Amino acid sequence: MLYPALVTAIIVFLTVGGQELLGFTMLGRPIVIAPVIGMLLGDVQTGLAVGASLEAIFMGVVNIGGASAAEPGLAAALATTFAIQFGGGLEVALPIALPLGVIGLQLKTLLYVGVVGPFASRFDTLADQGNAKGIRNLHFSLWGLQWFLYSLIPFFGVLVGSEATQAAINMLPDVILDGLSIAGGLLPAVGMAMLLQTLWDNKIAVFFFLGFILTAYLELPLIATAVLAFIVAFVIAQRDLQLKNLRGVKPQSSGTNENMTEEEIENEEFLS
Repeated sequence: MLYPALVTAIIVFLTVGGQELLGFTMLGRPIVIAPVIGMLLGDVQTGLAVGASLEAIFMGVVNIGGASAAEPGLAAALATTFAIQFGGGLEVALPIALPLGVIGLQLKTLLYVGVVGPFASRFDTLADQGNAKGIRNLHFSLWGLQWFLYSLIPFFGVLVGSEATQAAINMLPDVILDGLSIAGGLLPAVGMAMLLQTLWDNKIAVFFFLGFILTAYLELPLIATAVLAFIVAFVIAQRDLQLKNLRGVKPQSSGTNENMTEEEIENEEFLS
């Protein structure tokens, strides 16, 4: 089991950790991870089947800031390896993928807090000193350490086998599992609040409330709401472009507008 454990750990390090380094390139999605592991373990068909099935389950999971629900990459890697090694196919992969995804996210968060968090003040100190090289070296060192520790989870998970992993999950008290489920339901709201705190502008607040009314009260599907938002954004962009072009037009000098202010000239041109 050493080779499958090494393969799973390396793929998690390069894909889940790699997408964090490169800027969420979607390398850590099940549809990418599962076929790669299947190819390396000699069963591409099972890898494709598991990847497609888990991608359909985790398709709506995109962890941004506090809006986090599960870690699809770790779940896909372990589920694919277990399905191939124990010959159970999807029957082995799917039941353990969901709890592994939830627990994997909690472990990743703990590593963020425990490995990267203590060095936040060090980054501030290096920035005050203008030490760009020190910031770069510390950044890559912490990235390598964090994801090396994270890749040990699938390594030992595969090494001890799927039955032991499932038994360890079953040993968790119901109160902890229920708490994780409740927290998973609250985190999207917390993440949205954090994003709004950063992006909030009173000039565009009306659009937020418009979207809320469309989805909560008129019960429009998200696709329809997104299309309406695109139309509104397109109309506003066209209007801004027209105003920009009007400001670029030089007013003709004449006796009637020599004493007019620039704002009055623009208003006159806009109305004409």
